[in-house]
Amino acid sequence: MKYILIIGDGMADSPLSELGGKTPLQVADHPNMDFIASHGECGRLITLPQELDTGTDIAIMSILGYDPREFHTGRGPLEAASIGIKLDEHDIAFRCNLITERNGILVDYSAGHISTDEAKELLKSIKDACEKPKEIKFFFGVGYRHLLVLKGNKHSSRIICTPPHDALNKPISEILPKEMDQKGAKTVRTLKRMIMVSKDILSDHPINRKRIKKGINPANMIWPWGHGTKPKFQPFYDLYGIKGAVISAVDIVNGIGVFAGLDVIRVPGATGYYDTNYEGKADYALESLKDHDLVLIHVEAPDEAGHLGDFNLKIKTIEDLDKRLIGRLLEGLKGDYTIALLPDHATSTELRTHSRDPVPFAIFSTSQSRASKVKHYDEISVKEGSLGLMEGVKFMPLFLKQNRFRK
Repeated sequence: MKYILIIGDGMADSPLSELGGKTPLQVADHPNMDFIASHGECGRLITLPQELDTGTDIAIMSILGYDPREFHTGRGPLEAASIGIKLDEHDIAFRCNLITERNGILVDYSAGHISTDEAKELLKSIKDACEKPKEIKFFFGVGYRHLLVLKGNKHSSRIICTPPHDALNKPISEILPKEMDQKGAKTVRTLKRMIMVSKDILSDHPINRKRIKKGINPANMIWPWGHGTKPKFQPFYDLYGIKGAVISAVDIVNGIGVFAGLDVIRVPGATGYYDTNYEGKADYALESLKDHDLVLIHVEAPDEAGHLGDFNLKIKTIEDLDKRLIGRLLEGLKGDYTIALLPDHATSTELRTHSRDPVPFAIFSTSQSRASKVKHYDEISVKEGSLGLMEGVKFMPLFLKQNRFRK
């Protein structure tokens, strides 16, 4: 039995007045998703515990069976693992966005989805100005997503950093890092200093002058967030006895894979946006199944559309995922397999941020194909599914035994 887990990041949503009170999943044409739902079993999953934030890292951990209340330390170290950064015990890793600040307001968490080449040149100027020997280190990532590491034991993770995608149109002064106690005061001072220095350096950078001239948002400030120390995971194979792989263009997902002992498969043209290589992800997944028992395929595009507040784009990304990736997978799969489809979390297109709403999931197995009451894959239809409402950490054991449906 082979297992394929497809995660459409942020694919679930709330009803929108612009869509006649329906969600993008309800409106989108996705016959392959509907096939999985109508021939398998469906339910809803709570992937975000109330006491934790609404991040993708929390949700993916839950889906893989790692209780984030036990294993999560922050998304920074997960992204560090994805790009091969080795953290020492006391190091604190931050996700470091390039953002757009205008008149004291955070207006764009991605600086117009700045290109990697532009971002690297901008970040190099920050590295030259801010890095100190053995204490502050910047690392290049992809697009607007980069990393900052505070090394040694001089700093504390007892601080609060606001995710920029949750702070759009808010004053910078209100969302700067804050200490939770006296231990975090030095770290907060360091971060604030770097943020302000970055504005001075980047505001007049030639790249940003060109972007402004073209009417594109400049990357005129860094924004550290998602901090944490190195986590300790029990290997996925030890938990479930199967060899797995992960396919994603997003560092945080690949980083979870690294700590879980999953093989990270890099797909050319996988961007993490709506222009990603859907077909390539499907082809690489089919190839990976030759020597892996499970492949997790993660597609970021619906979430990005939700954060942009663009419901038409979100519908398109759902339809692209269905036709160009899931359809291609179903055509290429041979032998017995079990395939699951779900978002990691809901992303509200209206609010442009993640929400705690339960997400719809569907599981189909060739060994137990059956007619389901659910005919359409969406947030509302799956409420008629036989699997009901579940906690996220219970999903993976169910999925891996799904070839033995409950009677």
